[in-house]
Amino acid sequence: MFDVGFWELGLIGVIALIILGPERLPRAARTAGLWMGRARRMVREVKADIDREINAQDLQEIKNIGSELKETGNAFQQAAESMNEVVAADGKPKSTLASPDDTAAAAPKEPASPTPSS
Repeated sequence: MFDVGFWELGLIGVIALIILGPERLPRAARTAGLWMGRARRMVREVKADIDREINAQDLQEIKNIGSELKETGNAFQQAAESMNEVVAADGKPKSTLASPDDTAAAAPKEPASPTPSS
């Protein structure tokens, strides 16, 4: 995170030893360690909270997609039911249109006109 190497840590330790002295240095190091631990726990908790929120948003999106799919399924179900209503009990489709065979049989055929011979 801070990209501190071995020599930098050694220099910080020597400066702390000079400033604090050998009597107060262990207590100061212990206190610094406690504060570092608390800071790490806080960062870990914040990360966990963020992950939970992201997962909650993902779950909400999945629920929304699920409800949209359910609505689409209901629309298909209604379309299938309306198609089933069109089909008669004997399995033949109900139709108000006349079939082409019926119209040809119902129309009278005109006699062929004689062709003039010349």
